[in-house]
Amino acid sequence: MDQPYAYRRRELVEPDWRRIPAWRDVTAAEWADAQWQRAHCVKSLRQLRELYGDLLGESFYADLERDQAERATMSILVPPQMLNTMVPDAVPTTEAMLADPIRRYMLPVFSDRDPLWPSHPWASRDSLHEAEMWAVEGLTHRYPTKVLAEVLPTCPQYCGHCTRMDLVGNSTPQVDKHKFTLKPVDRLDAMIDYLRRTPGVRDVVVSGGDVANLPWPRLEAFVARLLDIETVRDIRLATKALMGLPQHWLQPDVRAGMERLATAARARGVSLAIHTHVNSVQSVTPLVAQAARAMLEAGVRDVRNQGVLLRRVNATQADLLDLCFALQDEASILPYYFYMCDLIPGSEHWRLAVHEAQALQHAIMGYLPGFATPRIVCDVPYVGKRWVHQLEGYDRVRGISWWTKNYRTSVERDDRDALTRRYEYADPISTLPAEGQAWWIEQTGRPSYDAGAAAASREAAAALAGR
Repeated sequence: MDQPYAYRRRELVEPDWRRIPAWRDVTAAEWADAQWQRAHCVKSLRQLRELYGDLLGESFYADLERDQAERATMSILVPPQMLNTMVPDAVPTTEAMLADPIRRYMLPVFSDRDPLWPSHPWASRDSLHEAEMWAVEGLTHRYPTKVLAEVLPTCPQYCGHCTRMDLVGNSTPQVDKHKFTLKPVDRLDAMIDYLRRTPGVRDVVVSGGDVANLPWPRLEAFVARLLDIETVRDIRLATKALMGLPQHWLQPDVRAGMERLATAARARGVSLAIHTHVNSVQSVTPLVAQAARAMLEAGVRDVRNQGVLLRRVNATQADLLDLCFALQDEASILPYYFYMCDLIPGSEHWRLAVHEAQALQHAIMGYLPGFATPRIVCDVPYVGKRWVHQLEGYDRVRGISWWTKNYRTSVERDDRDALTRRYEYADPISTLPAEGQAWWIEQTGRPSYDAGAAAASREAAAALAGR
């Protein structure tokens, strides 16, 4: 029977890094070593040239250099493990690299960006207002029973679409990054103190940055302190490095430490899980599967994936289902969420319209087991995660959707209208019909990011919502 999607089980394969001339003499033992991986990360255009040389044409390097100078919100940082999954089946060429889905979000080039609307007029550095909702520095209390603990501002790899681009990583010509002001030990102490004083919080997401960049003894000590708080019942460790640097999670000290934490969590009846971030089936390799299973064997309850919907990366039925089956069947990673890419500067070429996300949710239903069918969610500013079919209104011409919520965030304690207000979200302008694009040009005055124009267009949207 013909079906829109044909399932075929595919055995995982680790791409042969020796196809890259600069890695021709790298041994299997070196490749498996976390410190070797960290030491050989590509952090600059110069290092990328040293790695690929004339395999890539000058046009590619120039395209990347221009993007770093004029568009990028994240600096370059890619581990060998991730680079090796770009063009995995052949020696890379310029054309193949430009077409590669992992390259598109880890090493974006200027020609990738939307030429007319590189940023949406409503784009902002902290599009989810997480810092505005800090209970103490780095601890976002947005949901009634859940907090996000940003324990550090660095990662082993920097994704071009990072939603925390205002804080995480090195500054770029476009973004002078915010800095934590407290010393790390004082910041973590303040988080623990707040959680002890706030018994309504039962769920802590430990993130950053990426927890793989926190020295293991410090991470283990922090999680152990969370386990000592009676009201904490769920702890989730957020790490893209399970995919980008699986060698880290396979280190003996990390595995032994995770077993200690998992044992303590079980004794207390606390759910300890790992959340990772995989966007392409190419990223799911035997090393990734080995790292995920090592964490499960250590005793964590689940390893779950929270991906991001990205145009020309994973935004088709086949892309999403191939990825989800590889995660579920081959790596024991539960497909959990796919977020719509947030409204940050420079993201318009990645973002999908709400109706496109709704169509994708429909397209993947019925293939995966129900418990392994990911929910596609829109993280609406001041609202939080909403399934893409939960909107209250939608102007498809102007690409504005309206959403409501059932709780107050930490900055709305005295806001009587918080539960009745409609909050807006905007589709990429390039996806709109000509009438809608003309409306946005009329509201903003020009097709580019401008804070004043953004405020004016939000006022126009608010009037539209109340009509």
